[in-house]
Amino acid sequence: MNPIKIILADDHELVRDGIKSLLESEKDFLVIDEASDGVEALEVIALQSPDLLIVDIRMPKMNGLEVVKEMSKRFPRIKKLVLSMHDSEEYVVEAIEAGADGYLLKGSSKSEFLKALHTISAGGKYFAGDVSAYIINNFVNGKPKASSRPDTISEELTNLTNREKQILELILEGKGNNEIADELKISKRTAEVHRFNLMKKLNVKNLVELTTKSRELKLI
Repeated sequence: MNPIKIILADDHELVRDGIKSLLESEKDFLVIDEASDGVEALEVIALQSPDLLIVDIRMPKMNGLEVVKEMSKRFPRIKKLVLSMHDSEEYVVEAIEAGADGYLLKGSSKSEFLKALHTISAGGKYFAGDVSAYIINNFVNGKPKASSRPDTISEELTNLTNREKQILELILEGKGNNEIADELKISKRTAEVHRFNLMKKLNVKNLVELTTKSRELKLI
């Protein structure tokens, strides 16, 4: 299996060197290029076509969130992990809205960093810290901009991914995040994110409403 090709975007050379050093012994990942600002990051991405970008949230010329937002339009296939010193609700929500696949604090351990890379590379989402609470408070309660609610049940069903339908069925069987993660071979955090994405898409605020809505959609 070929390694995941990574580009590092951070205006601090020491940070980039530290990440490269951390990944040197990991056969699953390969750093193929670097960038020291947001504009350079997009140029390098266009040239190198990586699998994953690790980007600092604060950079000159174009910050990490602006880079992620532009990538979501131009390079949707490429995974995006945002690194930040800030464990704040505002930054996390903005990263999710921009299209980030993960948000990790720079003070995270090596094991968590590698776990985030593996999860994102496999198609999952990984958000550090108290992000679950942020998702509940913002995405479920509707503070960030959300797409308008579909007018029909068929549109609501179409709006769900196959994975979300799987997780919805498991929730209806009474399974919690740990059990869902075990059954689907994903991390607990990924199961959490999927569940709250479901709640957002179906415009519900809690598990009871989610169960009621799923019965309306005749998923069980």
